Amino acid sequence: MRKTPLALLAATAVALSLAACSSGDANAGAKFDLSTVKKDDAIAALLPEKIAGAGKLVVGMDTSYAPADYLDADGTTPIGYDVDIAKAIGAVLGVEADVQSADFTGIIPAIGSKYDVGISSFTINADRLQQANMIQYFEAGESYAVQKGNPAKVDPADICGKIVGVQTGTVEDEELTAKIDECKGAGKPEPQPLRYEAQSDVTTALVGGKADLMWADSPIIAYAIEQTGDKLEQLGDVFESAPQGIVVSKDDPALTEAIQKAVQKLIDDGTYGKILDAWGNADGAVAEAVLNPSVG
Repeated sequence: MRKTPLALLAATAVALSLAACSSGDANAGAKFDLSTVKKDDAIAALLPEKIAGAGKLVVGMDTSYAPADYLDADGTTPIGYDVDIAKAIGAVLGVEADVQSADFTGIIPAIGSKYDVGISSFTINADRLQQANMIQYFEAGESYAVQKGNPAKVDPADICGKIVGVQTGTVEDEELTAKIDECKGAGKPEPQPLRYEAQSDVTTALVGGKADLMWADSPIIAYAIEQTGDKLEQLGDVFESAPQGIVVSKDDPALTEAIQKAVQKLIDDGTYGKILDAWGNADGAVAEAVLNPSVG
C-alpha cells in the first residue's frame, strides 16, 4: 500500500475532514484482507435495532493521525490500523463501518448523536471515562521528535523554554499545559505551545522549523520520522505507556457490549493481530478488550 506523504496530509486534512467517509468497498485502502472477517450472529444480535436496521455503524475518526487513521493518496479514503479495526468490527457485527472524518476534540461530545462510536487513538484517562464508556483495544506510549541533529538543542529531560508542537485536545496537549505550570513553578522559562487541530500540521510545523520539538503518541512519532525521510528523529525514549480505547455512549449498554465482544472475538481469532502486523504496530497489541479499565 502506498503511504501518504505528510505534506499531502497537511494540505488535505482540514479541507477534506468533513467530506471524507468510508468507501462502499470494505477493503478499500486496507492492508489486511477484510473480506476474510465473517459475521458472528450471536454478537450481531446484541446490536441496537437503530444500527442493525440502518446496516451501518457510524465511526467518528480524526483522519490526520498517521498511521492510526489518515487519508490515502486520493485525499478522501480513510486508511490506517484504526480504520481496518473499525471495518473488522463492522464485519463481525454484519454492518458497514461508516468511517467519518472529524475534528478530534469534537468526537467524544458527539458520541451517541452524530457518531455511534469513536475510534481515534483515544488514550483512556479518568476524564474521558467520566464522559463515555471506553473499550481498550491498543496500548501506546508517548515520545518526542525533533529536527534531524536536534538544532534547537532540546534536552528530553527538560523542555522548559522550548516551542512544543502538539495536537489540540490530545493527552499530550493536556500534559503540556501541566508542564507549563511545572516549569513556571521551578522558576524556568515556560514551554511555548504550538497547537494545531490536525496532527499532520504539527509535523509540518516541526519540519519547517516553527517548533523545536513535537510531542505525540509513539506510533505517530515513528511514522512521521519514516515519512519525512532524514528530516526528523526521535528524541529520547518512549515514555508514559497507556491504554487506548474505543468510545461508546454510557447510555448505550447494548452497543457497548456488542463492540466489546466484537473486539474480543477479533483478538481471539487472530484477525486483530494480523491487522496490527500489517501496519507495523504489533507492539501495541492487547490481549483483552477491557471495558473501562482502571487508569492512574
